[in-house]
Amino acid sequence: MPESAQDYYDRILAATDADGRLPLAVEAMPGWDIFPYELDSLRLKPLQPLLEREPDRQGEDPASCRCAQGQPSEGVIWSDEHWRVSAERSGLPITAVLVSREHHDLADLPAELAGEFGRLLVVIAAAIEALPSVGRAHLGRYGDGGAHLHVFLFGRPARAGQFRGSPLLDWEENLPKIPVTVAAENASFVADRIVATYGGRAHTPAAGGPEDR
Repeated sequence: MPESAQDYYDRILAATDADGRLPLAVEAMPGWDIFPYELDSLRLKPLQPLLEREPDRQGEDPASCRCAQGQPSEGVIWSDEHWRVSAERSGLPITAVLVSREHHDLADLPAELAGEFGRLLVVIAAAIEALPSVGRAHLGRYGDGGAHLHVFLFGRPARAGQFRGSPLLDWEENLPKIPVTVAAENASFVADRIVATYGGRAHTPAAGGPEDR
């Protein structure tokens, strides 16, 4: 029988010290050369009690989801009948977000959309990795804040050895934002390659909404 949430938590709690802190696993990621923090003064926060239940997410009720009023058009660089890709300005060469037009989460995607989703992830990743400043496309799906499917694709900077692996996002929040013109050129490059490989329409983000290119 699968382990309950309480059993899992109790097992983790048993490994904490008198202050409720887990030991830092220096033999795991904190010991890697790509870990972004020095270990001398680093410690984990005390383990907090379990929540009474999973917290509600924005859009848990489809009627309250932003998609019911029309999804925001800010930053959209590509779209088709079922999907949209936007680009968020960050410290990375590109941070792209793939969003379904209809209200779905990952676990309830209809088979046809699931097939499109898989193909699009491959196409977008390849487009991002074609940028000369990108070494790898990293993928992130969290969904703890919003119930509408949205998946992040992060362009990990090329040849930046410290930025490899899952610590990339810790670095990203501390990197200077790339210039607006560079962000726009990178986004256009990615959008055009999606169109060439998959179809759909490329857009130039604009204040009043995306403009077709």
